Amino acid sequence: MKQEQRKWRAEWIGDGGEGGARNEWRCYRREFELPEAAAAAEIAITADARYVLFVNGTLCGRGPVRSWPAEQSYNTHSVGHLLRKGTNTIAVLVISYGLSTFQYILGRGGLLAELEASLAGGGSFAIGTDASWETAQHAGYDRRTPRMSCQLGFSESVDARLSDGGWTTTGGTGAEQWKPARTIGRPGCDPWPKLVPSDIPSLTEEPVWPVRVESLKRVRPVSWTTALDIRNAMLPDSVGHANPVAFAGYVAFVVRASEAADATFGFLGGFGAFRGFGLNGQRFKTSEMEGQLPERYARIRLRQGDNFVWLETLGSEHGMGLHFGIDCDVPFEIVSPIAGAGVDGESPFALIGPFATRTYVDYQEQEQSSPLDDYKGFGGNKELDAGAFEGFDAYARVRDAASADDLRSLEDWIRPFPLELVATDSVFGKSVWKRSEESRPVPMELQAVCMAGPLPATVPAYPDGDTEFVLDFGKEWSGYIRFELDAPEGAMLDFYGYEYMRDGWRQDTYILDNTLRYASKEGWQKYESPVRRGLRYLMVTVRNASRPVRLIGVQIVQSNFPVAEIGRFHSSDPLLNDIWEISKHTTRLCMEDTFVDCPAYEQTFWVGDSRNEALVNYYVFGASDIVKRCLELVPGSSVQTPLFADQVPSGWSSVIPNWTFFWANACLEYAEHTGDREFARRIWPQVRFTLEHYLRKIDERGLLRHRGWNLLDWAPIDQPRDGIVTHQNAVFVGALRSAAKLAKLAGEADRGIPFAEASETLAQAINAFLWSEERQAYLDCIHADGRSSDIFSIQTQAVVYLNGIAEGTRKERLAAYLVEPPREFVQIGSPFMAFFYYEALAALGRYDIMLDDMRKHFGQMIEYEATTCWEMYPNFVENRPNPNMLTRSHCHAWSAAPGYFLGACVLGVRKETDGWSRVRVAPQPGDLKWARGAVPLPSGGRIDVAWRMEDEAGSRVFRLDVRAPEGVEVDLVAPDGYEPRMRLIRG
Repeated sequence: MKQEQRKWRAEWIGDGGEGGARNEWRCYRREFELPEAAAAAEIAITADARYVLFVNGTLCGRGPVRSWPAEQSYNTHSVGHLLRKGTNTIAVLVISYGLSTFQYILGRGGLLAELEASLAGGGSFAIGTDASWETAQHAGYDRRTPRMSCQLGFSESVDARLSDGGWTTTGGTGAEQWKPARTIGRPGCDPWPKLVPSDIPSLTEEPVWPVRVESLKRVRPVSWTTALDIRNAMLPDSVGHANPVAFAGYVAFVVRASEAADATFGFLGGFGAFRGFGLNGQRFKTSEMEGQLPERYARIRLRQGDNFVWLETLGSEHGMGLHFGIDCDVPFEIVSPIAGAGVDGESPFALIGPFATRTYVDYQEQEQSSPLDDYKGFGGNKELDAGAFEGFDAYARVRDAASADDLRSLEDWIRPFPLELVATDSVFGKSVWKRSEESRPVPMELQAVCMAGPLPATVPAYPDGDTEFVLDFGKEWSGYIRFELDAPEGAMLDFYGYEYMRDGWRQDTYILDNTLRYASKEGWQKYESPVRRGLRYLMVTVRNASRPVRLIGVQIVQSNFPVAEIGRFHSSDPLLNDIWEISKHTTRLCMEDTFVDCPAYEQTFWVGDSRNEALVNYYVFGASDIVKRCLELVPGSSVQTPLFADQVPSGWSSVIPNWTFFWANACLEYAEHTGDREFARRIWPQVRFTLEHYLRKIDERGLLRHRGWNLLDWAPIDQPRDGIVTHQNAVFVGALRSAAKLAKLAGEADRGIPFAEASETLAQAINAFLWSEERQAYLDCIHADGRSSDIFSIQTQAVVYLNGIAEGTRKERLAAYLVEPPREFVQIGSPFMAFFYYEALAALGRYDIMLDDMRKHFGQMIEYEATTCWEMYPNFVENRPNPNMLTRSHCHAWSAAPGYFLGACVLGVRKETDGWSRVRVAPQPGDLKWARGAVPLPSGGRIDVAWRMEDEAGSRVFRLDVRAPEGVEVDLVAPDGYEPRMRLIRG
């Protein structure tokens, strides 16, 4: 990362508390007098965790970019055009998560900002955060909303009646209760010892309108819903990390019914530790309930008065809450089973336990075994018994409890469930579970909501029901929901974003609460969400409207790393053209302040994914800064593990060795792509550091053994958590070779020699111990007990071939497997793995097989109207818990391989020297008749290619035109068997 460059005048400020409050939306503001207009001005700003910056009421910045607390990033925003002579206002909304996510490590909450302006008449003006600023908790945001997912922060519920945004403007303080801000410390104070300027530009903000109203329904909601953060209730200290935890315990409450009635209990989210519930002494296991996982429903009979309920939680959880609800025709209330509790703003729920807890760290150096690991819910298969944990007898007695009185003997285990961990409502629950729904034709007047014009769309209103309509944005997008409407006071608009629907079936996001609730004030109003979301479809449900609601528009403010679409591809095959387009769009959506895996579920920078994403980006957009930023973020995880984490910066201390190895490869590829020797010198010590630690894990046979997450592909290959995994050893060979080459680029070739030698030694060990003479293939693994795997996969053969480990007849055998994969081998399960398969096919020269594979697998996506690339192939049972479900994420940049290979292979553009000073253009037509396109150059400009196959007087002619900038040497190569007609054009 860059070193600190700024001499700060400002101080960190907060609200005077300890900071880092859970799901807090805090306002800061400062009015000031400017003696004359500004010629130029900028605000340098950072916050813990996230900020939205306003100057005189105009939103002009978001941030900060993700970073490690030890090197806190700050952004700089130009604001001179927003300042005026006289009174001005800087206002900042700071969002504090109060827990660690996959993008953020828990800090303490706070704001640091300063304005520097050059005045039009000369002179300067400066102001920074200090005790003269005001602060207030935002009056409109509900802090009791559920987590969006274990990877992200919180969903959003805002009440415009309580705060209308007036606090961001001069003279308007809104309804907030303001007080002086408190100084936390000077820049350099804990937990932010170093401040580092962002090394990338601000992300784009491009309004995107929906293309159609897809459906319209009259719906009736279920009676009551909520969501419980059981993880943080069971393990309060878990807010400090995002590692998986496991626990055994219960949540109890009483349903007080006005009269006896039938009711339905619904459990709706992806909370994996839920095992069932009890009602008045009767037990309902999840396996016995109705519905398809993860939805579960139980039809029950409530008696008049009190009905005692317990929810059993046993198992592992990463951070999702339990969304559930009750639907009933008679009035009821939820009350506490603890005598005297649950009143005066207290929670109506009780926590029983935890009777046992377990926290997991995903790498060998810190993972400690536990007797619990043998039991169900904690990773084993053994049924719980008295030896599982102290308090098992009390745990078992809860299952027999038929009333709150039966809990009296368990007083030591019972306490109120914290109210802040109980959602006021579950918008997700009400969006996916309705008492009734009736489809209605979409009137043309409502389609006006999709039109970029002043004509408002009136939302139909129905007696005794709510109005639900679904907007289709035509493609997946990633950004911020924005809307403008005229509504009565108290109307409720629930927004729910999702990625996929087909023939009336909707793929609900059970492990993602992708919702926003907006309660309106009276009249015309605007709102723009500060929470990033990914979606194609947006369900909008209008509730409690006393008069019709009119919408001028609902938009997604598309936000991504600013890139130009320099790369192009067009060919005689329309299917391949469509495949290239979805690869491009996918990669763009997954370029935020780092590469991310997906814009919806996670928005996480996965280190291994980004290697492939960087290559696609090189050929489509040509951006280099984002790649360097990603590569330089990774070593910051050394505070968690010397093996480097698989997603950064993150509260989940997780390692996938292959992801670190792919990072080492990507460091070399970036240095070669850009010719940046200074980068090689800076990053080489970090590559050396982590690979040296991996070499310490080589066993007596000379093979790498790792206990942890040994992943390569989402497929049933044999990649156990403990053992010697062949694909991992093969990828390690390649990473060691990359390290040796990187050392040479860094000017330390001698220090790279041990890595080159280690790679050859490891390759020899792979050939000695991981080859099956009987099957004439490399086995998937050797298990921890010494047992050789009986599973053989294409994945293993592909990476062994790709990393140059097999020789002679073994190499020939692997080549035959790649050309015609044996049916008995495990087949490729994800487009991510297809990237390495295509690399191997390219090394074999079998471009025809590559194109056919693209047509088959990516063509299937096009058949299902995909606008982005799926995370998985729907080939395996593991990938299809529902027959309609084709993949989890419908937009995943690790899957965008065609964006690279169609440019590198079909157009045939590849670098011959570092920095692309010399380029080779050798198209591989396959069965195509013609193709044309462009590939960006890292120093600017591009290579334009157009080729065509022709028959001319009985000869097969290959016409190739290439346009390249001056100063770039270009070698033109025609395919074998064709008469070349080639031209190099400059300019």
